Amino acid sequence: MTESSTRGIVEERLDNGLRVLVAENRTVDAVAVNLWYGVGSRDESPGRTGLAHLFEHLMFQGSQNVAAGEHMAVLESFGADLNATTSFDRTNYFETVPTRAFDLALWLEADRMGGLPDALDQKNLDNQRDVVRNERRERMDNQPYGDGFERIQTLLFPVGHGYHHMPIGSMEDLAAASLDDVRAFFHQHYAPANAVLTIAGNVRAHEALDKAASYFDVVAAGDRWHRGQATGMPALRPLEQQARAVMSSPVPADALWCGWRIPADGTEDFEAAAIALRILGGGASSRLVERLTRHSSLAQSVNAFPNDLAGGTAAAMLIVSAQPGASLAEIEKILDAELDRFAADGPSDAEFAAALAQAERDWLESTSTLSGLADEISRAACLFNTADRVAGAVARIRAVTPERVRSVVQTWLRPHQRAQLTYRKEQS
Repeated sequence: MTESSTRGIVEERLDNGLRVLVAENRTVDAVAVNLWYGVGSRDESPGRTGLAHLFEHLMFQGSQNVAAGEHMAVLESFGADLNATTSFDRTNYFETVPTRAFDLALWLEADRMGGLPDALDQKNLDNQRDVVRNERRERMDNQPYGDGFERIQTLLFPVGHGYHHMPIGSMEDLAAASLDDVRAFFHQHYAPANAVLTIAGNVRAHEALDKAASYFDVVAAGDRWHRGQATGMPALRPLEQQARAVMSSPVPADALWCGWRIPADGTEDFEAAAIALRILGGGASSRLVERLTRHSSLAQSVNAFPNDLAGGTAAAMLIVSAQPGASLAEIEKILDAELDRFAADGPSDAEFAAALAQAERDWLESTSTLSGLADEISRAACLFNTADRVAGAVARIRAVTPERVRSVVQTWLRPHQRAQLTYRKEQS
């Protein structure tokens, strides 16, 4: 085992490769246990999409010493708050428990890390495959605008790229996946060396490290796969011309969904792009909210934000919901004019200062809870290989300059570089 400490976070790497990070916080009698695996939909093979997200469900269906559904039921009986999510870049499992249930949470996570295949059978696979199908129907296929993100991703990223498909994957691929395929996916990606365990809360750091080692050291190292051994994802340049699609569907209102390629999360230009999107359409006083909802009453809502992808290229998103009868062409004209003005003049002093203050506030709010803090530590260690990013987050925000924001808009957020999905309300 190796141990290090950085800015209040103590880290240890177990002999099987698992990284364990601890942040003491004695303000409440609770502990957050947060486990990130370096596997998301970007790591799936062609014809085998959706497996990363499927495992988010399978991990609650029992393991070597835990019956199906028992993981969640036992923790909830102690008052725990727990869940799991899957993204393009990672899968995470997390619970916040009273301190007295800390050992139980560690034992349960270790049991499914090392013993999930013992409970993985055809019945569980078929059951959770149906759950995922229903999730897609409820959240995407039968929801107004539910396929928006999926369609934008396919416009922004070429076929075969890890970000071309959504984490929920293809239903055809999931239907074709065999039990052997699923077990092989687990053994490849759920190795300790491809995981980060963060503990934050009412613990003593060295005692927490000792407890984590006692529960997780028994998990076999496996083949020590980790994403650093995999082929990297190259950075993509902006689109050379607009990529467009039009949907006629029973949506509440006409809408524009726009996306741009931008530099990956973790880069200085991503930080600047995030500030630019706040100024463009990220708040009540942002430029497009002012132009489209107050001055012209063309839009019901405007929202701009980054999709914080870490694998070479991220995405900038802009969603405009039009007022009934409003001209989408006029909305596009105003959008293009604002992008051109932004590229030419950059941000004003007032809007730049406000955007930086909002970004700093959002970061502080996201790390104000044990669960939020633990998640950000896991994210930094899993995706960027250093917990230092947590302590340096505010400094990175404050390091953004108006000049860099303007440069990012000039380079990455031009009108002709966007992917655009237009929703037109079906006429009854």
